[in-house]
Amino acid sequence: MNDKSLNTGASEGAENWFPYPASKPARLMPPIALAYIGDAVYEVAVRQYLLAQPNLRPNHLHRRATGLVSAKAQSRLLGLLEKVLTEEECDIVRQGRNAKSGSLPKNADVLEYRHATALEALIGFLYSDGRLDRLRELITYGIAQMENTEKS
Repeated sequence: MNDKSLNTGASEGAENWFPYPASKPARLMPPIALAYIGDAVYEVAVRQYLLAQPNLRPNHLHRRATGLVSAKAQSRLLGLLEKVLTEEECDIVRQGRNAKSGSLPKNADVLEYRHATALEALIGFLYSDGRLDRLRELITYGIAQMENTEKS
């Protein structure tokens, strides 16, 4: 099986991890749907980041991951990213923040939860739209900023 046969079904020019094109363009997807995939993409990014670190004990990995993927952490991350977002990205964030998810947060206040959803919607939008370079840029910058603020 060659790489070409693995990519059948992927839309032309789209850069996603798997060959399952979205049912509609990312700009037309509901913010909650974007947040749904964005949550998973961000989780993988954080886990990959943690696996690149020297301490790989399971308990340590779990604590560090929770410190980066909790609603509180995602809300803080969004605050660090806002100054580097484009106008279009700010629009996606606004839509994600205002989206009604139908569920209440368990371990965060409503404002943190809405900001976390906004971040996930942005990540989902960039992923679904095939803007993986920009996605990596924002996540790398954001994690670095989070780690720097924890050290100081």
